[in-house]
Amino acid sequence: MPTLLVFGARNVGRVLARELIADGWNAAAVARTQDTIDALRAEVPEALGIVADATSAADVERAFAETRDRFGPPDLVVSALTDGPRSGSIVELAADAFDSYLHDLLPAIFNVLRVGSRVLVENGGGTFVQMTGGSARRGMPKRGPWAAAAFATRALTQSAAGELRERNVHGALLIVDAVIESPKVAGRMEGQPPEKFATMEEIAKAVVYLHGQSPRAWTHELQLTPALETWVP
Repeated sequence: MPTLLVFGARNVGRVLARELIADGWNAAAVARTQDTIDALRAEVPEALGIVADATSAADVERAFAETRDRFGPPDLVVSALTDGPRSGSIVELAADAFDSYLHDLLPAIFNVLRVGSRVLVENGGGTFVQMTGGSARRGMPKRGPWAAAAFATRALTQSAAGELRERNVHGALLIVDAVIESPKVAGRMEGQPPEKFATMEEIAKAVVYLHGQSPRAWTHELQLTPALETWVP
């Protein structure tokens, strides 16, 4: 039975665990708070919930160890770690507008990518998927810090994928070029065309697709764009 380990259990990670368990997988999901893990377990009781902070390298190592102890080594590692965009004109942003990305988000992504890559290589193969937003492909007005973090995420993942393909691991970047549907954006969805949004189930399908690709396949970057009703490699 294959095993998923996903970092970010609140929304996408929760749905991904639910969908894969329904398909016969084992699943472990990581979140920073016990409340998020309790919500995960209420919806997906078969999932292993792990409270850990990905900004801590020791916590990331522990999450992999707990997954291995319960299910064996993961076959698919997904980093669904995100942070909301800090909106504002570059001439108005505060000096600390970049701090949360620089000190929290990017170190967390780096820890999961670094440890996950090592674990997959040590176990002979598998898939690593990093999620990010459309700003990874283009900067947007009033979202400079967010775009910079997304570009950095893309660069880290691309660099790792180039190494991992020679070691039987498929490293891939999933760019969700849409607002992800969740309770916290429900108010923003009213009156908006549906193609501006992506469901978490659509994202789960894209992750499964990437896992099905060979490490030497061309699909090392996939853009999910509901407005185009397509996936754009």
